[in-house]
Amino acid sequence: MRKNPERRAALIDAAIEVLARDGARGLTFRAVDAQAAVPTGTASNYFANRDDLLTQAGGRIYERLQPDEATMALSLEGPRDKDRTVALLKELVARITAYSTGYLALLELRLEATRRPELRAVLTERIRADVDANVRYHLESGLPGDATAVKLLYLALNWLIVERLTLPEVFSAEEAEELVARAVERLVSG
Repeated sequence: MRKNPERRAALIDAAIEVLARDGARGLTFRAVDAQAAVPTGTASNYFANRDDLLTQAGGRIYERLQPDEATMALSLEGPRDKDRTVALLKELVARITAYSTGYLALLELRLEATRRPELRAVLTERIRADVDANVRYHLESGLPGDATAVKLLYLALNWLIVERLTLPEVFSAEEAEELVARAVERLVSG
């Protein structure tokens, strides 16, 4: 397998775009090569097989969804109350929906994971770690609400994001923001 990290990252990013646009069935080495604008056969030099490409795409999506250091620093400014929680969750929804191809590709990967045990194991580990990290961050930061509230918000906001990306006319951007505020109001104590 080739080692050029920049080329590998570009191919993985191209795979994410293909997944979002064409679904898991459309993800072929040839489609990734075309999306990345590289010679045919390039992707097959970087990934052992399609499962390897799917797994690496899943990891890359999570890398790109992580907030930057400035966002993390801002998250702890000001009082640690429901209003701060609402602001943080609105930022989260905005950040994720701004990377729509990544989230849509992740949905494709989740569906594909129902048929691929190795991919399921990777996604389960990654998503469980993400949920645990969010709960830990929330509790350690002094924001109001317990672990159950964080998990319920995680579940509610994930589906809200799915609606905004797949059927944006169901809830307007303004209505989505209002729903975030109401979810926090109902689920978070303190």
